[in-house]
Amino acid sequence: MSDAPSRLRAQQFELTRHLRDPAASPAPSGIEDRRLAIYRELLFNNIASLLSGNFPAIERILGEQRWERLVRDFYRDHRCHTPLFAEIAREFQRYLQDLDEREPDGLDPPFLLELAHYEWVELALQLSEAQAPRDAAGHDAADLLERAPRLSPLAWPLAYAWPVHRLGPDYQPAQPPPAPTLLLLRREADGEVRFSELSPLAFRLLQRLEESPQLDARAQLRALAAEAGSDDEAGFVEMGAALLRQMRANGVVYF
Repeated sequence: MSDAPSRLRAQQFELTRHLRDPAASPAPSGIEDRRLAIYRELLFNNIASLLSGNFPAIERILGEQRWERLVRDFYRDHRCHTPLFAEIAREFQRYLQDLDEREPDGLDPPFLLELAHYEWVELALQLSEAQAPRDAAGHDAADLLERAPRLSPLAWPLAYAWPVHRLGPDYQPAQPPPAPTLLLLRREADGEVRFSELSPLAFRLLQRLEESPQLDARAQLRALAAEAGSDDEAGFVEMGAALLRQMRANGVVYF
């Protein structure tokens, strides 16, 4: 009986290898194939259903056969870093990025990795444990330029080479456009996650808030005006202040 635990462990590995890759790994002896078939179908379908829900655009673009093959390859080859079902989408994204685990298919669309990130990041913000910060500036917006604005942990500026929010079966460009796609992902008070497009200046402003959090809003906008080569600093600061007030109202920044 001393070797019973090691035999059990070996049997468990034999079973899981078969469930992951039935074509290459024989079924354990002594188990009826009808019963194994139930587990094979149940486990794979659970993973496939989760990924379909998280990556609907990729599924539609690849089509049924290529999508199923990709999911089966992930199911067979990837070793997850977590047992949590909610993290399966993140594991799938890791799998697509890891060249040691997956050699890119010659038929992969060139935007696959960015689209996978775009589809995953919505779930990531939904699951984030970050809380809406407390705004200390009160309701009077007159002195906001003298205060240091901060980017909310529930607002994520995102930059992509590809127009990820427009990709689908009917729109698959072969080359990225000259200008990047700049998006803002934010989780609102009702828990809903929404995307919106950002102008280059708005995106750069949010970047600056993270790079130089010690600066007040006036200093941030003056520095941004210099970066943009504006010859009307006062007008630039006035328009920037209006943008910051709008972002504050939407919970994107706080003071």
